[in-house]
Amino acid sequence: MKRKVYIETTIPSYYISRESHDIIIRAHQKITKNWWNNYKANYDLFISDAVSEEMSKGDIALAEKRVKLIEGITILHTSKDVERLAITYAKQFKFPKEKYFDCIHIAHTVIYQLDILLTWNCTHLANVETKIKLFNFNQKNHLKVPIICSPEELIGGEI
Repeated sequence: MKRKVYIETTIPSYYISRESHDIIIRAHQKITKNWWNNYKANYDLFISDAVSEEMSKGDIALAEKRVKLIEGITILHTSKDVERLAITYAKQFKFPKEKYFDCIHIAHTVIYQLDILLTWNCTHLANVETKIKLFNFNQKNHLKVPIICSPEELIGGEI
């Protein structure tokens, strides 16, 4: 049985974006392309309408490439349950108001019972503090606790 992976916005963005001059971001771009091209078939992939919306913004040529890249991936819709949980997470985790989409991504992963949230957003998603807060809150409230990680952690196949 394949693990279910929620693809957060940074993944297609890193895959499509122009090569960065920053060596760390450039490495993340290469890792993303490697994972996408060689390992994504090991997983069932999902995005949300929030990701789809974010992918269509910005530079028109790059937006078209991002949208094309995610074609065929199952799109999860933002239900009232997702919205309520995202608002709760925003309060619990003390995320800045402008980072509400990060809570939406987590909430989709939890409400739709997905196994993994794949992201390069280490500031608000793939960091120890968020993971601890998510684990504690979800355990206390009998909610699924997804794994939040980067493509680098999924290189090599299934976990």
